[in-house]
Amino acid sequence: MQNNVLILDFGSQYTQLIARRVRELNIYCEIHPYSKIPENLEPFKAVILSGSPLSVRGDNAAHPDLSNIKGKIPLLGVCYGAQYLAHFNGGLVAPSDIREYGRAKLETIYDHHGLFSGIDEGTHVWMSHSDTIAELPKDGVRLASTNDVMNAAYRIEGEETFAIQFHPEVYHTTDGKQLLENFLVHIAGVKQSWTPAAFVDTTVQELKNKLGDDKVVLGLSGGVDSTVAAILLNKAIGENLYCIFVNNGLLRKNEFDSVLDQYKGMGLNVKGVDASAHFLKALSGKSDPEEKRKAIGNAFIEIFDQEAHLVEGVHWLAQGTIYPDVIESVSVNGPSVTIKSHHNVGGLPDFMKLKVVEPLRMLFKDEVRRIGKEMGIASELLGRHPFPGPGLAIRILGDITAEKVRILQEVDAIFINGLRKWDLYDKVWQAGAILLPVNSVGVMGDERTYEKVVALRAVESTDGMTADWVNLPYEFLQETSNHIINRVKGVNRVVYDISSKPPATIEWE
Repeated sequence: MQNNVLILDFGSQYTQLIARRVRELNIYCEIHPYSKIPENLEPFKAVILSGSPLSVRGDNAAHPDLSNIKGKIPLLGVCYGAQYLAHFNGGLVAPSDIREYGRAKLETIYDHHGLFSGIDEGTHVWMSHSDTIAELPKDGVRLASTNDVMNAAYRIEGEETFAIQFHPEVYHTTDGKQLLENFLVHIAGVKQSWTPAAFVDTTVQELKNKLGDDKVVLGLSGGVDSTVAAILLNKAIGENLYCIFVNNGLLRKNEFDSVLDQYKGMGLNVKGVDASAHFLKALSGKSDPEEKRKAIGNAFIEIFDQEAHLVEGVHWLAQGTIYPDVIESVSVNGPSVTIKSHHNVGGLPDFMKLKVVEPLRMLFKDEVRRIGKEMGIASELLGRHPFPGPGLAIRILGDITAEKVRILQEVDAIFINGLRKWDLYDKVWQAGAILLPVNSVGVMGDERTYEKVVALRAVESTDGMTADWVNLPYEFLQETSNHIINRVKGVNRVVYDISSKPPATIEWE
């Protein structure tokens, strides 16, 4: 691909948003740490420098060599990127008199024919910085100002180098998408050819070239990512793709049989393996979340390796890894801090002796769904809520038993089916029930009970990086609570989780 955009990540929390906004323009982009600039820059038609929690004035300031980029490839510096281009090129960055966070207006725009084409004065932008550009760099020309920021945007005379002190990628910047389009399409000349159809055609051909007549095994999970990966591979290599759907005993109620039937109806070469007892044995006595995750991961590898060895001559393992997993595994300062360890990004035990193929590794979740729609995958499957790899094991706080799994499966089924019945399922990004490690006193009839408490969780999000709880109707919660308590033996209390992410995570473990 010769119309790529390179985003150099300086550690900003907004870097993925830049990539998402660029992709929304039907332009392909890649995020690379500032410390690992690709040696071959030929495929890139434009470069964007991200923001950063660092200060360019600090001893630990990120200071990459941009000599092969600046003045040679159209360049846009955002926030820290703008300060970087000023500080290291003859300008002056100084502490701001006020902390500049939140909404601001571009009071004056000096150039309406380039970066700000179609954008009027008074447009809102989002600031997030404590330093300010006091003096422009050599050959710098001011493009815009706010009431508090004189040099809110500038360009370098004689180069296609631009810089903005605000964040165009966030929702609060009213014309951010227009500004990015101005820079990428009208200034850098990047073609808007990144479409689902183009991705499918290109990827299928690449898979054919890469895999040839080799056999590939893929672990299906019932989720969107592995399903879309399977269909892409099936288009490329057909019967040489061997799909394995493992029942770890921690799926939703009746999910193993229903999803297996659905996969077979899609023409996939799929084998179902019921390993419920194996997983429950591996989890016996374990209550620590990380220990449970590792036990499930190890058990899956054991089962999957046994099944893969039954496929004669297999050379590849396919995975449904997506771009957020890849980005987090190669963060600016090395691997990201471990919050939970269930992503498998390119790694597997040496004894499996398989090469890895990840056809979705450059896609965000919403893009995976668009690719799936392009290939005709049923909307019911594409619209399924994300489900954790370890399954219900991390929704059962504490140790795992067959009885606890039964209880949670029953509760979860009532909750999810209720969302569908009330036409709420598609309005929620992810929902599930959590079995708490406490008992609660209750009264049923004339008898005292001492039974389990379950929490219901429903969030709205775009990609899971941030999420907010959904304000479900009281009438729905009332009906659902009554159904759970009356129909699920062992539960006498239901609560609803109203925590956002951050500070909470979507899952409880």
